[in-house]
Amino acid sequence: MKTGAKYIHQPIQLPIQTEKELMEQFWVGVTSRTKVIFLSHITSPTAMRMPVEKICQRARQDGILTILDAAHSPGQIPINLQGTEADFVFGNCHKWMLSPKGAGFLFARREIQHLVEPLVVSWGFQATPEASTGSRFLDLLQWTGTRDPAAALTVPTAIQFMNDNNWNQVRQEWHLLLRQAIDRICELTGLPPLYPLDSDLYSQMGIAPLPPSDIVNLKSRMYDEHKIEIHLIQWQDKQFLRISVQGYNTQDDVDILVVALKELLPQFVLR
Repeated sequence: MKTGAKYIHQPIQLPIQTEKELMEQFWVGVTSRTKVIFLSHITSPTAMRMPVEKICQRARQDGILTILDAAHSPGQIPINLQGTEADFVFGNCHKWMLSPKGAGFLFARREIQHLVEPLVVSWGFQATPEASTGSRFLDLLQWTGTRDPAAALTVPTAIQFMNDNNWNQVRQEWHLLLRQAIDRICELTGLPPLYPLDSDLYSQMGIAPLPPSDIVNLKSRMYDEHKIEIHLIQWQDKQFLRISVQGYNTQDDVDILVVALKELLPQFVLR
């Protein structure tokens, strides 16, 4: 790396029961030599919502920069970019925010914007004082040549759609539908949830544990025979389904998923 920094990966072991336990596991990886913390707001494989506000606040007190990957956050949970306490936040607007692919954002606190060195620079790399926006950060990033801005221009409409359709209520209802799905699958497999179902450690995306199985062929059969597209994940020493419940999903979708698992899972459990 350019600075000679060393990347240290700090694993979080499941099951996890409380936010405090999650914080303790995470902070084991932080030492007096730590300069930057990179973490997900909502993790991709386990769909776990990290207590980023507390982590970033503590990091700032210790003089540690924080970079927050919020790929799954916009639209799934309310976000106050400054309220996260992170130094940098980047996210997608096409996953849960209903915008097309190509819509995303980068947020950087004004005090540390000078640290950003993009690999592809905008026309502003050599901007004259007359052409400059007055912000080196914007000069370097705002206009990178021939690029279609259509996806980004849909974001205000997507936000307005969510406001018009009371998306906070939608999120709450579909969180409950997800909770029901995980609960029913745990009842089917006889395995306990990997985090408490009555907690806020997950939102509209969550995981249900599976017994050791041939998940590659199980996934194929679920799609071929039931038209179900779902992530079946091997992570650390565990297997699980990652279930995403968006505003267009219904109770019927959950019922079909449970029926498909009841039929197919016994055929692929490794004995």
